[in-house]
Amino acid sequence: MAGRQTLEEMSLLKSVADIAQIAVTRTTDTEHEDDEQNLWPRANVETDDDAVFRSPRMVELRKIAIRLAETEIPVFITGETGTGKEIFARLIHDHSKHRRGPFVPFNCSAVPRDLMESQLFGHRRGAFTGAGESFPGVIRAAERGTLFLDEIGDLDLASQPKLLRFLESGEVHALGDLRAQRVPVRIVAATNASIEDAMRTGRFRRDLFYRLGVAQLALPALRERKDEIPALVSMFVSKSARECGRAGITIGDDFVAALLLYDWPGNIRELVNEIRRVTAMATDGAALTAAMLSPAIAAGWNARPVRQFAGAASDGFFVRIDQPLARAIDQLEEQFIEHALRSTGGRVADAANLLGISRKGLFLKRRRRGLVPMADASGA
Repeated sequence: MAGRQTLEEMSLLKSVADIAQIAVTRTTDTEHEDDEQNLWPRANVETDDDAVFRSPRMVELRKIAIRLAETEIPVFITGETGTGKEIFARLIHDHSKHRRGPFVPFNCSAVPRDLMESQLFGHRRGAFTGAGESFPGVIRAAERGTLFLDEIGDLDLASQPKLLRFLESGEVHALGDLRAQRVPVRIVAATNASIEDAMRTGRFRRDLFYRLGVAQLALPALRERKDEIPALVSMFVSKSARECGRAGITIGDDFVAALLLYDWPGNIRELVNEIRRVTAMATDGAALTAAMLSPAIAAGWNARPVRQFAGAASDGFFVRIDQPLARAIDQLEEQFIEHALRSTGGRVADAANLLGISRKGLFLKRRRRGLVPMADASGA
C-alpha cells in the first residue's frame, strides 16, 4: 500500500491534525523506504495461512520451530487462545519429513469424555453399544503425517495412560481389536491452560507431559507483539476484501492506530473477526477508519489525550501546503524534534517522551538528519 510512514511520523501528524482539526491524505510513494521504518510493514498477502512474523521474538520462534520440525522430537506449544498454536503446528508439519502425509487437528476439549478413547484410538464395529460402524481413530487417520492434539490439557484422565502407552510404543490398540497396530505419526500438542497447574492438581499426568513436552514453544499474546499488527492488518484486509468482493479498500492511519491501542484479549482470532466485519460493512473504494471499529476496540483511540507541549501559547510554525507532502513531513518532524529538545533542556529521554516516541526512535531520526554521528550509539 502506498503512503506508508513510520509510526513515529504518524504520531507527529496526528498531533498536528488534532490541533489544526484538518485531515491530511498522504500519497507519498514510500516503496524505497527502509521496510523496518514503515508504518505498514509489508506482508505477503498471498500466504495460505494467517502467519506474519515481524517481531524478533516471533521470528526466533519460527526458526526454532523449523529446526525442531527436522527431528522426531514431540513438540508442546503453549499460548493463549487465538495466538496461532495451530499455525505453528502446521509450520512444523510442513517442514518435517511427514509433510507428504496428512495434518490432522484434534481438539481434546470438543469430544465427550465417554467417546474420547474411541475417537483417538478407533473401534471395531460392535465394540460397544452404538458402534454400528468401524472407526479408525484420529491417530490412524494421521498415519505418516502429523497429529495435532489441541487443548491437550483437557484430555480426561482415563485416556491419558493409553495415550502415554502409544507414545512409548508407537502402537494403537483400537476398542474391539485383538491386536495392536503400529502407526508412524508425528505428535504436536498444545494447550491454552497452565499445564503446571493441571499437573499440580492431578488433572494431568507428569509422565505424559514429559513425553509430549520434550521441546516446548511458548507463543506470546498479540498484546506482547503489537509490532506485528500493521502487517497483520494489511494481510487480513486484503484477504477479507477478496472474500467479500470489495475493491479498492484502503487503510487509514487512525484505523491502525486504534488497533495498536487495543490489548486484544482474543488475540489474532479477535483481530481477524474485527477486520472481516469492518471490511464486509465497507463499500468499494472505502478507506477504513477508526470510526468503523467496534466501540470497545476504538475506545482507546477515542479517549486519547491531546498532547500539549510546554512553552508559550504562540508556539507554532507555518507549513506551505503547495509542496510535496514528504518535504512537509520532514519540516514538521524537524520542528517537533527541535521544540521537544529545547523544551526539555536537551534531555533525549524526556524529549522522546514528549514526542510520544521511543528514545531509540528519536535517536534514529536525529541520526538520519546528521545530528548524531553514525558511530555514536551512546545517545540512543
